[in-house]
Amino acid sequence: MKKTLVIGATDNPSRYAYRAAHMLKEHGYEMVPVGIKKGTVAGEEILNLRESPAVEAVDTLTLYLGPRNQPEYYNYLLSLKPKRIIFNPGTENPELDKLARAQGIETEEACTLVLLSTHQY
Repeated sequence: MKKTLVIGATDNPSRYAYRAAHMLKEHGYEMVPVGIKKGTVAGEEILNLRESPAVEAVDTLTLYLGPRNQPEYYNYLLSLKPKRIIFNPGTENPELDKLARAQGIETEEACTLVLLSTHQY
């Protein structure tokens, strides 16, 4: 199944990124958590975003990183060559949206949890 990177992944159960990681796994998606804090979520080790981990064959990036914190990761995120980027509520960023579209990457302002719940993912 298609590989999704959860950008801003966390092991904090009160965060939406945590819920999205679990829900992606429950729906059978290959999920790779990438964040700035060490930990484990949905049985997967969180990869360090600051180290720009190499990940192959990325279908979707689902963002849980606020727009203020995104610019330093633009090059990394775009280098993954995802087919799409989902800007979850609070992560919307016209600058990154424009950069992604210029590289042929589909962008979507949506909630991953809602997309999965309504079978539109």
